[in-house]
Amino acid sequence: MTSSLPAEAREAFSRFVTCEYTTVGARQQPITWPVTPYYSDGGPTIDVTTGLGYPKKADDAKRHPSVSLLFSDPTGSGLEQPAQVLVQGTAEVDDVDLERNADRYFRESAEKLPATKKMHPPKPIRRMFGWYYTRIYVYVRPERVLIWRHGDVGAEPEVHDAHMEEVRSGHSEEPPEEHGDPAPGATAWDERMDALGRDNDTAAVSWLGPDGFPLSTRLPIEVDPATREIRLTREPTGLPLTPGRSCLAVHRHAPDFTWQRNFQVRGNLERDARGWKLAPRKLVGGIELPEGVAGRYKSFLSRTIPYRRRAKRRLRERAR
Repeated sequence: MTSSLPAEAREAFSRFVTCEYTTVGARQQPITWPVTPYYSDGGPTIDVTTGLGYPKKADDAKRHPSVSLLFSDPTGSGLEQPAQVLVQGTAEVDDVDLERNADRYFRESAEKLPATKKMHPPKPIRRMFGWYYTRIYVYVRPERVLIWRHGDVGAEPEVHDAHMEEVRSGHSEEPPEEHGDPAPGATAWDERMDALGRDNDTAAVSWLGPDGFPLSTRLPIEVDPATREIRLTREPTGLPLTPGRSCLAVHRHAPDFTWQRNFQVRGNLERDARGWKLAPRKLVGGIELPEGVAGRYKSFLSRTIPYRRRAKRRLRERAR
């Protein structure tokens, strides 16, 4: 249960519009995306969701259930100087009753993000976007919670062991998990990286901890086009950075979530004489919500054919 966690943490769980959700993909690659968290005060889990047509967030969690949720962007929460909170938890994937999940998503998203209610297409048209509205849920049960008061990652975090009433032995004593080899390939760079440097002073940076749980924190960054590197200009206190595969995620959204943008860089964390840097190996854009009705429909329609095909394939596999 989460009822014994400090109020600052529970407020973040319930009031943040987005959090950074990190799974561990193939070859031990951390993958971080912004998602909307759903939480009932004192409940056992923090829930996130993804569409049937883009199920990787759930598939990775099913294969490697050690995940993390970082609450670092308070836009739209109404909280002033909130804590930055990292949750390392065990994921349970719920894809048993997709119709029930779809009903829950439509209801809860309207409650949490009321301005988005008018943005949904009419029900007959909504069927075209079943790849999006048919939902898979991931329930994250906290194992360890780190809290940086006022979002100050330079200060020592408060560390709360999971299930404070029923601490599981062995969590921190588990043998180190294999972290995989560094991401191969040439440096990845395009105009999005230049925009990343212009538009973002900070980013959520994730890497794999020694026990297999992702570590993640928001850090100030500097993008260096000359060397094609991303510099981390500050180290977090209480979370030792580790060389190896990493993911850097940037995202922005309106306070009422009527638009959103997101983008991630996968690569290798490295240390040199100047400090820590991320060497980009792959750039990945996410599902975005452009401003304006025309932009939203254009974005959704561009994804409909491949994502609907994937959703139909998943439904056929379930029917076997």
